[in-house]
Amino acid sequence: MVRRTCVVDGDTIWLEGLKIRIADIDTPEISQPRCDYEYDLGIKARDRLVVLLNQGEFSAVPIGNRDEDQYGRKLRVLIRDGRSIGDQLVAEGLARTWSGRRDPWC
Repeated sequence: MVRRTCVVDGDTIWLEGLKIRIADIDTPEISQPRCDYEYDLGIKARDRLVVLLNQGEFSAVPIGNRDEDQYGRKLRVLIRDGRSIGDQLVAEGLARTWSGRRDPWC
């Protein structure tokens, strides 16, 4: 079964059947959190991303020269009105700007 369009977590979505990793941010894990704080913040990030995406049209733009991550997800930045939706999550304290590695949330 392929999902069509939904939010998986704060930095992964399905968009029209394409699995996308939001490339400019990192959010807490909800599938395998290392502590309650990480899980709780991850749920908030996921829920806020749903709200942000439902506010109107946006584009999923490639970044850099890598098209996919090691899990086969397309690496994209989500843009609306010239601004990264990921940056909004960072500004609200629900994500970090992607540094190239996962840092602990606990």
